[in-house]
Amino acid sequence: MAAVTDGEASHPGSAAHTPASLAALRRTETTEALSRLRLAGSAVHRLGQPDGGIDEDEVCSRLTALLSPGRWCLATWREDGHPDHETVGRAAARACAATAARLLEYPIWMWHWARPGDAAVPWERARCIDLTPAAVAAKAAAIAAFPSQIAPLGPEPADAAILPPNVLDHFTRAFETVFV
Repeated sequence: MAAVTDGEASHPGSAAHTPASLAALRRTETTEALSRLRLAGSAVHRLGQPDGGIDEDEVCSRLTALLSPGRWCLATWREDGHPDHETVGRAAARACAATAARLLEYPIWMWHWARPGDAAVPWERARCIDLTPAAVAAKAAAIAAFPSQIAPLGPEPADAAILPPNVLDHFTRAFETVFV
């Protein structure tokens, strides 16, 4: 797994956390989520990119070093509507092209701006992957390991949850959508 950023810029102006303490919290949450997915001890390649300021060429280079022919690479969709997601998606696409790795892109924010049949979405490349009940439960447990994203950090407006329930609904379905 590669973690491109530590999400330190998710709550600018937070009264509860500095960017550094939020990054440390996110790293701990990632470890817990991997444990809940029964992936404890998995290597996490931390690319150390600044949240909101990712260097696409650097990420491409680092991913290229991690990939090999036929290996799967899952990355955020390069047209998702979030600058960091799009940068990572473009870097992953370039790295996969350079290494003959197999790319699957997943949308995150697209669900909030696209409509069925939206011409900006490559629906012909979309595939739905049905999840078993056990996979749905594991995914829900992993999501719950990130209270810094799904619950308020504190009472101030700058500490509001960045993934409120209406957003989380897209991540708790019994299927995943990817672009091939």
